Amino acid sequence: MKYKNITVAGSGVLGYQIAFQIAFQGFNVTIYDINDEVLEKAKSKFKIIAKAFKSDLNATQEQLDITFKNLTYTSNLTESVKDADLLIEAIPENIAIKISFYERLAKVAPKKTIFATNSSTLLPSQLADSTGRPKQFLALHFANNIWKHNTAEIMGHPTTDPKIFKDLIIFAKAIGMLPLPLHKEQPGYILNSLLVPLLSASLDLLVKEVSDPYTIDKTWMKATGAPIGPFAILDTVGINTVYNINLSSAEETQEPLAFKTVKYLKENFIDKNKLGISTGEGFYKYPNPRFLDSDFLKIKP
Repeated sequence: MKYKNITVAGSGVLGYQIAFQIAFQGFNVTIYDINDEVLEKAKSKFKIIAKAFKSDLNATQEQLDITFKNLTYTSNLTESVKDADLLIEAIPENIAIKISFYERLAKVAPKKTIFATNSSTLLPSQLADSTGRPKQFLALHFANNIWKHNTAEIMGHPTTDPKIFKDLIIFAKAIGMLPLPLHKEQPGYILNSLLVPLLSASLDLLVKEVSDPYTIDKTWMKATGAPIGPFAILDTVGINTVYNINLSSAEETQEPLAFKTVKYLKENFIDKNKLGISTGEGFYKYPNPRFLDSDFLKIKP
């Protein structure tokens, strides 16, 4: 395997999952984030995810002990990439923040380091110039609950080195992912091209006061047999990410309903720190959300 030392920038909803999954597969993983306080929170999340690996993957304590030994932490960007063969960026879904990060990263990363963004909505070509190494840059996107929904969407841009694209496919397999190569740039990749319209339509129904989150989720679950509904998915994705995506869309389209959705999310969730599963409350309260109740879909007298 060409890549041995992996840096994951960002320890948020997906970042910490990506880091733990890669470390579990035997790679050396350095987690970079903006300060030590955020990194301490990541350490506590790793203890929780370890339990999921035990219950869902039958991981042994020995495997988990080795996983934790494979993880290191730093808030120093230069230090985080000094030996990196591959850096996976999983920072907030905001183009200005990402460009600023890559401009700083380009100055300190070794020439050998490949950059991959986990962005769920931005195209690699939108960020490529800021990396200082566009041929060594592409997208590597993971689904939430990465250890169970083990997909890796791999998407280059027009000047990505084809060999690096192939190397990422090999790497994805090595970390236990099903590689899903995209041969053209596509906003939202495959997964979110399918998922985002569902989530957007659900928010539209809510903001227009057509129905409430529970009823909308019940509709989707009962009518399609899906295990969870769109608002449970939004909690999993993280309301902060949903807010940033909708804000970018509103600024681009200037549609009144889009701005109404942004206002709704900010006032009811962002300002109240109800960011979904990560904070214990979003559209549902966790760890025991209502959609898991045995009678959630039952006809009540």
